Amino acid sequence: MYSNKWSIIINNLILYRSMSYMRRADLYKRCYEVLNVKENSDQNTVRRSYIELVKKYHPDSGTQDASIEKFQELDECFKFLLQKFAKARRNIEMDPEEEVKIFDIKHTAPQHRVFLSNEGYGAGTIFQREKQYQQIRAMRAQQNVLEHRLQKSVASENALVKKGDHFKKHAIKTKYGFDRVVEDLIMESMQKGDFNNLSGQGKPLDNAQSQNPYVDFVTHKLNKILLDNGFQPEFITLNKEIRESIQEVKDKLKVERSKLKFPAEDDDKMKWTKVLKEYENDVKNINKQIDKFNLICPILNKQMFHIQLKALGDKILSEEPEKYYTETPKQATIPSDYDHNFLSVFSSMWK
Repeated sequence: MYSNKWSIIINNLILYRSMSYMRRADLYKRCYEVLNVKENSDQNTVRRSYIELVKKYHPDSGTQDASIEKFQELDECFKFLLQKFAKARRNIEMDPEEEVKIFDIKHTAPQHRVFLSNEGYGAGTIFQREKQYQQIRAMRAQQNVLEHRLQKSVASENALVKKGDHFKKHAIKTKYGFDRVVEDLIMESMQKGDFNNLSGQGKPLDNAQSQNPYVDFVTHKLNKILLDNGFQPEFITLNKEIRESIQEVKDKLKVERSKLKFPAEDDDKMKWTKVLKEYENDVKNINKQIDKFNLICPILNKQMFHIQLKALGDKILSEEPEKYYTETPKQATIPSDYDHNFLSVFSSMWK
């Protein structure tokens, strides 16, 4: 098994070395033979044959014919034919008698050029060299920070205003950018007192001037005009109507609850069940409004749940009512002095 493997490798090496220079026409012929297609086949035929052979000879295919050398040979031939097809599409004519260097042995870096990834710093193994290179980078960073601070301090010392050199400091500080110049001008104006006695100084900003940075100016102005004229979005007015309707149902149920005893007896519970049936339509209408509100409300945490009439009724029934409802007819009470005066006047008319 091993002898066959080494013989294949040696044959391939001999083939590569012997084919280091070859006529272009012979090379095309050899590539067609390796890919097991006829000469002058089109690109699609070559690609299909290449895919089938790769599935057979790929090292990870797990088949008995798997071979990395054969796979590399197929890959090189396919790439060379792709170059031919690409040049043919661009109408580039190639000399068939030209000698082409092909299947060159892969370049292997000498031993003294293996550790060039870390700029050649360090000694020892790869991990030791990488660790030493990280230390060197840290030292470089420290030096760069120190140099930056020194340059900054020198620039700040030279930027001090001297007598007769009012505008020279700006020429020095422009190296930090235009924003640095603007900041210096603002500080200079503050020292002169140009910003004193400004309107609104020491007062909070007007809420009307605050604008959402994610909303364009036109939308912000339209919303402000609608808000100033008392306009409210539909979901806000609908929310208010829903809450008022729920509170109205609760108040009516509390009034009905005050007509029953506390704690409720069996007869009272039967009456309470009939009362709840009377309010089923009202609760259904409220739940429909809640569904509509949830569809148009843009804020997720402001959405509402349906009203459960049974749960609401059980809660009100379990609570003690504020007062018992007793239905007593009102009787007109007239003072006794009024009765005496009225009878005396009536009797005097018949005398």
